[in-house]
Amino acid sequence: MDSNHKVNFGVFLPQAGLSFEQLVERAALAERLGYHSLWLVDHLWSPRAREIDHLECLAALCGLAARTARLRLGSLVLCNSFRNPALLAKMLSTIEHISGGRLEVGIGAGWLAEEHLGYGYEFPKIGTRLKQLEESLQILKAMFTEPRVSFNGRFYTLSDAVNNPKPIQKPHPPITVGGSGEKVMLRLVARYADRWNCPAGYRSFDQKLEALRTHCARVGRDFNSLEISEQVLVCVAQTEPEVERSWQVAQALKPFSFTAMKGTPAQLVELIRERHAKGVTLFTILFSDFGQPPSLELFAKQVMPAFA
Repeated sequence: MDSNHKVNFGVFLPQAGLSFEQLVERAALAERLGYHSLWLVDHLWSPRAREIDHLECLAALCGLAARTARLRLGSLVLCNSFRNPALLAKMLSTIEHISGGRLEVGIGAGWLAEEHLGYGYEFPKIGTRLKQLEESLQILKAMFTEPRVSFNGRFYTLSDAVNNPKPIQKPHPPITVGGSGEKVMLRLVARYADRWNCPAGYRSFDQKLEALRTHCARVGRDFNSLEISEQVLVCVAQTEPEVERSWQVAQALKPFSFTAMKGTPAQLVELIRERHAKGVTLFTILFSDFGQPPSLELFAKQVMPAFA
């Protein structure tokens, strides 16, 4: 992977417990501070506290698209099971136009069984969900680019489906596939994605990257044409004692804490350089205080300039 590409920083902001106006305020701050993107989660309730308020992902992105001007907007990651892929393509294209061409499409196979069953969705075994995801990726790309789409798959069928207007970004908004299963998921990344987002909590990033490189070779994909992003928990503070006090709370955020970065701004610059050297060019950051303004500002003003 060519690690000379520009490093970008996105804010991963699970919307659990946040009102829409609070989301807008956080997005406006991220935009003003120069973050690349803001990413919501696609859950129907919060996995950690299902009774609290939790806005639906695509509807919230639609609202944010109308209330921001430069910030790119995405999802880590859309649950494939929740929406018919043809309808999803239509919804995403609409958000793309509302945003003026700032949409990031993040999608995965889904993982929370209770959520699926609670909302009346089937929750088949992971092998089936991955096959469904592969068909959906084919449909999304076709709906984004082709005049009419017919598709006869095992799980989805389309007949002369039309998706107009087409996305502003060409050939389509960047498609990020999130997941780290080495046998199947990374093969789907190699075949269909513009970007791989490595989820937090992995055991060996180097092993995942090598598996992805192997899949790229097998499907005839230039490995360097694939952008690498990482979902990472960041605990930042001005002094080391402050970092350690924050980390006492943040380390309970498992599995995010297993692959977290913590430190003062200067220490984080060095940690990010190490991961950039491995090929990561977009960091989708879950701040340990869930993106409170002081952390957003400290990171933007004292870490990001080192990578401008």
